[in-house]
Amino acid sequence: MAKYQDEGTFIQKTWALGHWRARKVTVKAGAGKLDEATVLGKIDADGKYIKSLKAATDGSQTPDAILAAAVDATGVDVEAIVFIAGEFDQQALILGAGHTLGSVDAVFRTKSIWLVKPMG
Repeated sequence: MAKYQDEGTFIQKTWALGHWRARKVTVKAGAGKLDEATVLGKIDADGKYIKSLKAATDGSQTPDAILAAAVDATGVDVEAIVFIAGEFDQQALILGAGHTLGSVDAVFRTKSIWLVKPMG
């Protein structure tokens, strides 16, 4: 008989608005400590994720996902949940060097990631 397993408590992100989609990825060792809402890019050679920096040349310069929860990938690869679609509060995002909301938004719109400024 199947048993339920407690996998922790889900805490709604106030910056993840409405409906969203997420998946599990690997954050590359050496990426350091990354806070939730960090914009990540995927390295072409190994498919692992790091903070997206505009000047990178390994594929990670292209924003690909938003980190759902803080991780510490200082010394080892870490599995993490990232948002790959949905609406997000643009003011909460953590952008890598060289990126602007405009540059990130232009790429994210092609991936069904919508950056909005919540009313209120």
